[in-house]
Amino acid sequence: MSAPAQMTAVEITEPGGPEVLIAGRMATPSPGPGEVLVRVHAAGVNRPDVSQRAGSYPPPPGASPLPGLEIAGEVAALGDGVQSLQIGDKVCALTPGGGYAEYCVTPADHCLRLPEGYDMVRAAALPETFFTVYYNVFMRAKLTAGERFLVHGGSSGIGTTAIQLAKAFGAQVAVTAGTNDKCRTCLELGADLAINYRDGDWVEQAKAWTKDMAGGPGLDVILDMVAGPYIDPGLRLLRRDGRYAFIAFLKGPKAEVDFTRVLINRLTILGSTLRPQTVAEKAAIADNLRRDVWPLLDSGKIAPVIHKTFPLADAAEAHRLMESSDHIGKIILTVA
Repeated sequence: MSAPAQMTAVEITEPGGPEVLIAGRMATPSPGPGEVLVRVHAAGVNRPDVSQRAGSYPPPPGASPLPGLEIAGEVAALGDGVQSLQIGDKVCALTPGGGYAEYCVTPADHCLRLPEGYDMVRAAALPETFFTVYYNVFMRAKLTAGERFLVHGGSSGIGTTAIQLAKAFGAQVAVTAGTNDKCRTCLELGADLAINYRDGDWVEQAKAWTKDMAGGPGLDVILDMVAGPYIDPGLRLLRRDGRYAFIAFLKGPKAEVDFTRVLINRLTILGSTLRPQTVAEKAAIADNLRRDVWPLLDSGKIAPVIHKTFPLADAAEAHRLMESSDHIGKIILTVA
């Protein structure tokens, strides 16, 4: 498979609103050592893309300036030293950037085969959310079977993934979401409790859920992309040895917190963003996904939730939908 000298891609012309996303022609990238060039068929849209477009989440050194952190497509060229893949292989992949394009370069070790029966659109919905959830919830916060888990934003791409993975591994799952329809979807995906945070006190409802559970009340793990005013009440909900994992700050990174609970209950506060992790660190996450998660996708026990697809040229419309929060699950750009 040969790649053309130029490709169509969507670039961020300047920091700003969705209108700054413009499709144009540019040089096709070439893979370096350990990398592959993928002919992109579909690309996922994620909150970090929105932050990058707004100017608050710059790409790491050496990464493509184009948005797009997950893709699905066919391997078009191999960089030096790549032996795990062949030209023509169908893959989905986590990328350091550049996914909003006809061709994208990414480390070979960040590529995963398509699950059984998956087309490119479904496969493109996997990498960013599954890498993020598995890394933060299982590798870092170490959620285990029987524990109580709360995820904020349960109807998002991250939330719908977290519900399914946590249930598949035997946890009890609660979520917060912003509408009754979103809560209903979360319950259908397996959540044990779905709280509409606009309709009552989510803290009191979470407390009531665990009040009579064996082992005493409280949560074991919280996955939080909201932060701000959610932080202090969330820490108060954690029981002994609980873990609080931050992955974003949609309501701001600052809060007034009583850290007494951290001392008394031996709490652990965790935080990470996926993009700045090293190639080796992200390759280790990929290895864990191959072992623990891809069999679940192959069997159909879990699956991505896709809300809507847009052509690549309509990336601005996809971002408007993302920022509206009217979606449930993933938003995908179709490319090839």
